[in-house]
Amino acid sequence: MAPGQAGAWAALGPLLWGCALALQGGMLYPRESPSRERKELDGLWSFRADFSDNRRQGFERQWYRRPLRESGPTLDMPVPSSFNDMGQDAQLRDFIGWVWYEREVALPQRWSQDLDTRVVLRIGSAHYYAIVWVNGVHVAEHEGGHLPFEADISKLVQSGPLASCRITIAINNTLTPHTLPPGTIQYKTDTSKYPKGYFVQDIKFDFFNYAGLHRPVLLYTTPTAYIDDITVTTGMDQDTGLVNYQVFVQGSEHFELEVCLRDEEGKVVAEGTGGRGQLQVPSANLWWPYLMHEHPAYLYSLEVKLTAQTAAGPASDFYTLPVGIRTVAVTESQFLINGKPFYFHGVNKHEDADIRGKGFDWSLLMKDFNLLRWLGANSFRTSHYPYAEEVMQLCDRYGIVVIDECPGVGIVLPESYGNVSLQHHLEVMEELVRRDKNHPAVVMWSVANEPASFLKPAGYYFKTVIAHTKTLDPSRPVTFVTNSNYAADLGVPYVDVICVNSYYSWYHDYGHLEVIQLQLATQFESWYRAYQKPVIQSEYGAETIAGFHQDPPLMFSEEYQRSLLERYHSVLDQKRKEYVVGELIWNFADFMTNQTPQRALGNKKGIFTRQRQPKSAAFLLRDRYWKLANETR
Repeated sequence: MAPGQAGAWAALGPLLWGCALALQGGMLYPRESPSRERKELDGLWSFRADFSDNRRQGFERQWYRRPLRESGPTLDMPVPSSFNDMGQDAQLRDFIGWVWYEREVALPQRWSQDLDTRVVLRIGSAHYYAIVWVNGVHVAEHEGGHLPFEADISKLVQSGPLASCRITIAINNTLTPHTLPPGTIQYKTDTSKYPKGYFVQDIKFDFFNYAGLHRPVLLYTTPTAYIDDITVTTGMDQDTGLVNYQVFVQGSEHFELEVCLRDEEGKVVAEGTGGRGQLQVPSANLWWPYLMHEHPAYLYSLEVKLTAQTAAGPASDFYTLPVGIRTVAVTESQFLINGKPFYFHGVNKHEDADIRGKGFDWSLLMKDFNLLRWLGANSFRTSHYPYAEEVMQLCDRYGIVVIDECPGVGIVLPESYGNVSLQHHLEVMEELVRRDKNHPAVVMWSVANEPASFLKPAGYYFKTVIAHTKTLDPSRPVTFVTNSNYAADLGVPYVDVICVNSYYSWYHDYGHLEVIQLQLATQFESWYRAYQKPVIQSEYGAETIAGFHQDPPLMFSEEYQRSLLERYHSVLDQKRKEYVVGELIWNFADFMTNQTPQRALGNKKGIFTRQRQPKSAAFLLRDRYWKLANETR
């Protein structure tokens, strides 16, 4: 979409858009180095929701051309956060359409005067479709609410004397059949029941559609000749670690690259030159998962130095990438890390908390990681979208293994399997792999969660997505999270590991705990007989209201949750000796959903409350996970 089309595109209405421009180049996390600086833009931004009937007043009146406060009343909005729960206005909490953010930033003088400096605006996440202007000039558009995007704004900030840099971001949280996750807009046309023009967003996934600038926004610099991307894969040759690297450079065709690998004490253990090569590390310290080794999560540092010739003379760029040396492999019945069987005993999570919604928060993140380690969990799945980059970095540091899932949840409509949706799904997988490919904690890609794969086009659709993902990253297995109700699941034949969600004695056979073992054993046997692939119980659980007690157990009581888990565990203990390679509880903590008669202030399947306080099931799971860790170490 050309920059000048923003207004015309908006005129199509608040609920429709075309395909975003595909990202080009690398997506290295912005780290400071001798050649790079960064400026955080977190804090209070000016905010305004476009409450006009057609939601396009901001484009018609070109709010981006002058300070947002001149367009009308604005609110102070914290970034990162969701905007939904920040105020007392129910209209804003459930708002669908365009919202506008703005921040004026004072730039260091050298950024605006040094033409050998490249200035980049990076947005960690904008849910769902974003258009960005700097000083009223269109610089970027992005579709997808869970992955970062960037814009080189050097020419704008270096075009003359600048006292400040005004950044304006318009975000539309509308979901269509072609977005990930998909959704539809339902127009209520019965004027005896609804006001004229009334509509609601309909979704087929079970979490609240929080929106806003959810992750950090920042500016960073590089030289004009710079390290654009690095790809690392690792292996082992007996006790020698192998680090295969490829470095991509932009801004110069005449350059030299030097690479060195340092251990945790800072000692150089291997060196190389050129844009591609292999570093060999004798007696390498491997990256092991938490509780699988006495020294888990060992990280080396790959230091890359670029020396380039530019029109202004020689220039240097430096980038340091954490590297974990480890291998991943799958057999018919095992998942192997560093050649040893690995058993996933972990959780599913959501980026969700009181007030901040899906907004990134270091305090909350550290609390969650401390709870994971207390629990004895060695893994989690990023249900049902990619999590913040900082989460992946902590997983690398602490040895928490990750199944990295794209936002392919709630794909149940026939129109969500057409070419438009497929193309977007492929682009999302490219963005996800580009961002997370170098994290040793990421051991598997998940391309979808519980899609209605019995629909006719689903087989071609998921075969294409899975094949594309394997092409993007041949070093990791690919999974597809299915539901045992979908017996004709057409995506499963192409994956490496089968992830199965089931809720026996919860969504059916309500209250009848006695049928769980038989039904769960039948499930496992059916999947393995059909596909001869390792199986992970990727979701199971029960809704539980903290403090509700009933004995004998009744649904929603803490006793029912415990009893249900214990019955699952008895079958898992049998099958993990054969071909079941993991169990991930649903869910780590309670989380918010849309309002329905089935949900009392959100989904209550967490073993912790939304405020991260334990239910009795948390202690049950802790005993189990530490026992599993001791048995499988």
